[in-house]
Amino acid sequence: MSTAIELAVCDMAGTTVRDAGQVPRAFTEALAAHDIAVTPQAINSLRGASKRLAILNLIPEGGDREARAKLVYATFVKKLAEVFAGTVEPVPGAPEAIAALRKAGTKVALNTGFDRETTELLLDALGWRKGVVDAVVCGDEVALGRPAPYMIFRCMEAVGVTDVRRVANAGDTVLDLQAGYNAGVALNVGVLSGAHGRDQMQGERHTHLLNSIVELPALIAAQRS
Repeated sequence: MSTAIELAVCDMAGTTVRDAGQVPRAFTEALAAHDIAVTPQAINSLRGASKRLAILNLIPEGGDREARAKLVYATFVKKLAEVFAGTVEPVPGAPEAIAALRKAGTKVALNTGFDRETTELLLDALGWRKGVVDAVVCGDEVALGRPAPYMIFRCMEAVGVTDVRRVANAGDTVLDLQAGYNAGVALNVGVLSGAHGRDQMQGERHTHLLNSIVELPALIAAQRS
């Protein structure tokens, strides 16, 4: 007997919001402004993580790393606002997919490693502040970001869903899939529209890999039949 999905938890950058390389660019420029050099591979490995924690992990050992990370993070937010200006747009078909899910009775929550301030910038740029999704949960609103499952649990709490067997999780990074597995969701979906490709995603525990979020409504509808 199939179980209807009551909630779809979807990542933002790379999953529902088009990833045009703004986040890695802002990371690189912010770190360079503080004389910290990192490889693109190091930045890519942290995609999907809390941005504050990601920056802390990139700070070299020695001295007051937390104080230095705060300075770098402030620069990162400034750089991100600059690179987002005029470049923020949804993944093609994402607004329609979200609307289709909600029309079919599945609530939709967004979760993201961005803090609330940065997330509001994104939502305003997209015109998603009101009426588009049922909840938005940010990385600075939980004790630990991905791969911990807490953002997914907070999304469930926000919309009143109590059974993880009625939750789908969708994201474009290995950390998204790890968080979904740790949460015990029914559908743990990797989408190939963002940071990590099939080779990286295939190695993580998942239920499905989709080309983009556009395919999620059909997958969830199939669970009802």
